[in-house]
Amino acid sequence: VRYGKTKRDCGQRPAWLRLLQVPKRWFTHFYVVSVLWNGFLLIWLLQAEFLGGSLPSWIQHVHHALGRDSQSEDTGNERFSALVVLLLLWLHSCRRLAECLWTSVFSSGVIHIVQYCFGLGYYVAVGATVLCQAPANVRNGKCLLQKELSVQICWYHLVGVMMYLWASLHQHRCLVILANLRKSKSGKVIRLSHSVPFGDWFERVSCPHYFAELLIYVSMAITLGFQSVTWWCVVMYVLFNQALAAVLCHEFYQKNFSSYPKHRKAFIPFVY
Repeated sequence: VRYGKTKRDCGQRPAWLRLLQVPKRWFTHFYVVSVLWNGFLLIWLLQAEFLGGSLPSWIQHVHHALGRDSQSEDTGNERFSALVVLLLLWLHSCRRLAECLWTSVFSSGVIHIVQYCFGLGYYVAVGATVLCQAPANVRNGKCLLQKELSVQICWYHLVGVMMYLWASLHQHRCLVILANLRKSKSGKVIRLSHSVPFGDWFERVSCPHYFAELLIYVSMAITLGFQSVTWWCVVMYVLFNQALAAVLCHEFYQKNFSSYPKHRKAFIPFVY
């Protein structure tokens, strides 16, 4: 469960156990997989939605395996909502990949190989989960081009997208703040040690980038019209995963910095 700065005793572990650890910077691989895989799914869904027709048979088999009836009728704006959310997920992965490559400064921290493999599988599964929020078939040759786009857009799409943009902006700002702690004013990396971050949402919580990640997934649930129980399960997973990581980081800061701000919460401002 622990990784990075919260897994500092790795040097004291047996040699065979250290073989099960990989560099934390390999987080980048998660987003490479997500950009490629979810971009591939997005292209197929765009073709199906705007040109009419059905998704490939193997995707329909995935629908069936995950419990979605490929012959079910499209109720409301399910197909359009799934398309928007898949686009948001792909854009999120693109931004995170760019930040891993050109913004973040990774230390020598490690993650467990099981957690690494789980992360790779997670981004494959989460894209399939979005895809399964819509029927696999476009019925009767109908596609989005045959309907006015304004008819497809609902209030919850606008609220979800605005919340997504707001949370993404703050997550990026917080990641830049963390990276700048290890850089000089000219942008050159001068240290890999940990320091206390200040600014933006760091004034309220120790891990605002984790809180922003939760808000991003909540925004996708809103974009799906609040009604996807499956996606709310994804949100719950993100909540517990990010909250645990935030608490461990919060404890690290409190233990290693005696002057750490007392008013800061670990994860959710004013709450936890």
